[in-house]
Amino acid sequence: MTLVIIGPVTKDLVIIGDDEFHKVGGATYFQSFVFEEFYKDYLAITNCSDESLVNDFPDLEKVKVIKKEDTHFFINNYPNKDNLDIREQSSNFANIPILPSDLEGILPEKIDGFVINPLNRYDFPVETIEYLKSFDVPVFLSIQGFLRLPDVQVNENYTLKLDSFDKLDSILSNVNAIFMDESEAKIIGVGYDVDEIVITDGSHGSRIICGREIKIDAVECEDIVDTTGCGDTYMAAYVSYRLNNYSIVKSGDFASLIASEKLRNFGHF
Repeated sequence: MTLVIIGPVTKDLVIIGDDEFHKVGGATYFQSFVFEEFYKDYLAITNCSDESLVNDFPDLEKVKVIKKEDTHFFINNYPNKDNLDIREQSSNFANIPILPSDLEGILPEKIDGFVINPLNRYDFPVETIEYLKSFDVPVFLSIQGFLRLPDVQVNENYTLKLDSFDKLDSILSNVNAIFMDESEAKIIGVGYDVDEIVITDGSHGSRIICGREIKIDAVECEDIVDTTGCGDTYMAAYVSYRLNNYSIVKSGDFASLIASEKLRNFGHF
């Protein structure tokens, strides 16, 4: 059985104060390092035009590329290096959707579950989400991409704004768990019929709504180097524990610990 994680790989520019760094990014990329450590039977499927980006994944034998005509590009700007909870983002908003036809023939025969990582609302059309649900396995879904829209164009890229998505109710039906941060929760609310709603809030910890609300404390990190991908790391750690039949509380505590470990390093976990 194999856990399938799906979503774009990105070219990233990270700006921390006056320092700039170019690196590979995207939720599927960050998560692959966590699953490589804690849930080794996984397959990463990613879409891009620049296939050289996958060379940075931890195990190339566990990556499949859907070749597209463009690649996601993100600028993650942290203007105050002493407060990395504050981030300004811009993107080229690549329109390179993953379609059911892209996935036919490359999915493994036996699947443990799907981790779906949209970076904008073009990435996963409703028909693709429905196709993945048809396998009748657990589905874990990151919300952030569905809420992202382009705002003012700056330096050939667009700043991001967040807004609700009229197709979200259909997308979230029969999903096992959804993941978002507090800014996204304020936009869409938490009144969805989903088993587990996981909401992260940086250094303030996280909360999980599952019939009741569970507060998960952040694990203190005194030497924060890089917060980019921290939420993706949390999500992967949480999923890896839940699929190994750990409780929601233990999964949240473990995810908080691994996210804290990621903060100590520039790049991935």
